Amino acid sequence: MTDPGLLLAIDIGNTSVAMGVYEGERLAATFRIATDRDNLPDEYAMLLLGLLRSRDIEIGRIHAAILSSTVPPLLNTFRQVCRDYFSVEALVVGPGVKTGIRVLYDNPREVGPDRVLHAVAAMHHYKPPLIIVDVGTALVFDAVSREGDYLGGAIAPGIAIATEALISRAAMLYRVSLERPPNPIGRNTAHSLQAGIVFGYAEMVRGMVRRFKEQIGEDATVVATGGYSSVIAEEAGCFDAVEDDLNLEGLRLVHEANL
Repeated sequence: MTDPGLLLAIDIGNTSVAMGVYEGERLAATFRIATDRDNLPDEYAMLLLGLLRSRDIEIGRIHAAILSSTVPPLLNTFRQVCRDYFSVEALVVGPGVKTGIRVLYDNPREVGPDRVLHAVAAMHHYKPPLIIVDVGTALVFDAVSREGDYLGGAIAPGIAIATEALISRAAMLYRVSLERPPNPIGRNTAHSLQAGIVFGYAEMVRGMVRRFKEQIGEDATVVATGGYSSVIAEEAGCFDAVEDDLNLEGLRLVHEANL
């Protein structure tokens, strides 16, 4: 029986690089490393090869790769990693690549590939209309119409970015863990910060979801993703599903669409 091989999916974000290995439709392994714009291809390759070996992934079985990036300088870095260490030419998500979804942005080239991938993956699992909330480096809301078209969305500073900006500008404030405080009315600095961040972002998410539903339908399914989605999921109370690997699933589906 012929070995169908493995697909290496890499999503390069501003904060971290998410990587997944697919065996058919099964996500066999996932990894996440910090994004470092100064790393050379060989340095990223050593990290990736070590991670793959730690999960007993046979390097020789990787027969294809697909990349998406919101950090343009790193795109060629990872293309070179795929060429030099896996002997594959990676498919890059961008203009001219089939995604199976129509983008109705004024200028489709302005839409980050991660946003399109999230929409593709959400469409695969849920019936539109859809609202996708990415609680990551930025807080991003995207809308998919009842007809399955990507409509656009909204972008706000992410939880971590906003928190760091506040602390860096206010001498008497300090870093706190992003967790639910005992009360919305903080009685100390740590709880006050947690209340403003956790409850404040939860209210923003709930309010934006409400506004999106007014535009695309009250029956819209709300799908959350991103590293901080679990922080506000319970407080926001408006997510129908949380999908940790929505970006990787989108990469797999786009790869299939372009075979």
